[in-house]
Amino acid sequence: MIEVADGVLVAIHPFCTTTTTVVVGADGTECLVVDPAVTAAEIDALAGELARRGLVVTGAFSTHPHWDHLLWRPALGEAPRWATATGAQRALAVVDDNARKAREALDGVDVSGMARVDALPQAVEVLPWEGRSCRVLEHAAHAQGHAALLLPDVGVLVAGDMLSDVEIPLLDLEARRPWDDYAEALDLFAQVALSVDVVVPGHGSVGDRAELVRRITADRNYLASLLLDDEQDDPRLAGAAEWLLTEHADARRRVRGDVAR
Repeated sequence: MIEVADGVLVAIHPFCTTTTTVVVGADGTECLVVDPAVTAAEIDALAGELARRGLVVTGAFSTHPHWDHLLWRPALGEAPRWATATGAQRALAVVDDNARKAREALDGVDVSGMARVDALPQAVEVLPWEGRSCRVLEHAAHAQGHAALLLPDVGVLVAGDMLSDVEIPLLDLEARRPWDDYAEALDLFAQVALSVDVVVPGHGSVGDRAELVRRITADRNYLASLLLDDEQDDPRLAGAAEWLLTEHADARRRVRGDVAR
């Protein structure tokens, strides 16, 4: 794990460049785990490393209800794992589907903890964790009930599946207005950008404030290209995996269909 800011540790896993974030409490003995990933062995190793550092997991957070952000292992303990009210409701509704997707995607994944979510009150603004202040930035982009966490004391934005340097914006194509939802989420991130020194995406590399601004701009340009049906020269598509190219093609069709209506 790499300390990206005071008391904020990040691990990056080989599968889809997935990140795990650990926030150490002010007393230095407790921690909050955000989106632990990916294989059972990796999560157990994470738990072992936290124990070696003398840290006890007293809280956790799932940024959104996709399978790779709902993983858990007994080694992490019994602390509450919060999600937004909408995210928790969705997570419980798609447990079986998430388990199937996890098994198809990767060997060695423990799917037993996917229903382990505690719903936050609607429109909650601060996580109910006593370790340190964590603002909840809920929005509708990418998945139902998606939220980022902002740590004001160190200027860290844990963005979930947003603001990636390796993945294009992945719209929630089941939503009624996926393009608008994503644009509004980017506006939300732009509003807090001046208070951010470090951005941690759910997939990709950690960046500084300048990189955050660059990624917001890149994502806005990508959305604009979908709306205008321009040919996309986003470098994240160059040599991209087939699944990412499929997501891109599906987004183009959906947005163009919305425009036509």
